[in-house]
Amino acid sequence: MLLTAGTLVTGAELLRPGWIDVSGGRVTAVGAGAPPRPTDRDLGPVTLVPGFVDTHTHGGGGGSFSVPSEADTSAAVALHRRHGTTAMIASLVTATPDDLLHQVRARAEDVRAGRIDGIHLEGPWLSTVRCGAHQPALMRDPDPAEIDRVLTAAAGTIRMVTIAPERSGALAAIRQFVDAGVVVAVGHTEATYEQTRAAITAGATVGTHLFNAMRPIDRREPGPVIALLEDPSVTVELITDGVHIDPAIYRHVTRSVGPDRVSLITDAMAATGMSDGRYHLGPVQVDVVDGVAFVGGTDTIAGSTATMDRVVRFAVTHCGLPRDEALLLVVRQASLNPARAMGLPGDGLIPGAAADLVALGADLTVAAVMRRGGWELEPAV
Repeated sequence: MLLTAGTLVTGAELLRPGWIDVSGGRVTAVGAGAPPRPTDRDLGPVTLVPGFVDTHTHGGGGGSFSVPSEADTSAAVALHRRHGTTAMIASLVTATPDDLLHQVRARAEDVRAGRIDGIHLEGPWLSTVRCGAHQPALMRDPDPAEIDRVLTAAAGTIRMVTIAPERSGALAAIRQFVDAGVVVAVGHTEATYEQTRAAITAGATVGTHLFNAMRPIDRREPGPVIALLEDPSVTVELITDGVHIDPAIYRHVTRSVGPDRVSLITDAMAATGMSDGRYHLGPVQVDVVDGVAFVGGTDTIAGSTATMDRVVRFAVTHCGLPRDEALLLVVRQASLNPARAMGLPGDGLIPGAAADLVALGADLTVAAVMRRGGWELEPAV
């Protein structure tokens, strides 16, 4: 199937006009200008970009990944697919040991079925001081035996785990997970600069939603933010939804670390795509008011109701670059960087890659979505 479009962003270059040839669920060729044979489908003046990769999402469409049911997974995946996410990691919040194992086993089945692309354990080994929407009473120090049980239950489906480095046993846990092939992130933490540096030395390579649920920068104690930013081995997550960080923070971080070390995420929860009201993030009650999620009865933000197309629009609009440069940058941040950080396939729209693509209109809203060569959202043209 040969597709043509007004603009094609491969991930490395911008082709205008552009064409892409897809066969057997993979990209076989791309190019600029006139296609090599008659077009099967002209998508018109859209911008084709690689499918978005969301490495931190708790649910959507009324479904929560912390609820061990296929129906919840299906609702969340369907919602995010329609908004351009072609690969996603299901994030689980802090839970009791038994509940955690139950959830991991259920999500592992979803990975094997191809509904999701891995599991992210955001807890329970976090700081009660920076708990966010996690239940402090359920947080605990990492225990090697519990970690072994979780890894066994997951059977190779855990992609990432978030750990607060200051917890007793954290460094040993980081090494244990890394040895098992799991990406370790630093987050929900009150760690000092030195404690964070120790975690990176032990193998941590991601910063979980930088700035949020994290000890702030101080002139005499730089804390985790500076340690994560200054190490070239670390990819930092940013929730560019217009709620979690100011546009100036996004621009500053991007300038500081360069184009290859920022991953845009949603941190979406079950209320994403739904109306305001009362929901749950794991065992925690969440109230959504004007589209913003709060821990019930507090002003603490509880994840987001964003989709990847929304965080992409925010980033393109606020990165301070001309439109074409912005598209090249943000495509890396929304697709290539998160895939690389998680060890997922995702080199952009290049020959041999999976045919995962999103068609964006002039206002950067999603016009069509293809995953593995099949339409998840059929183009109107």
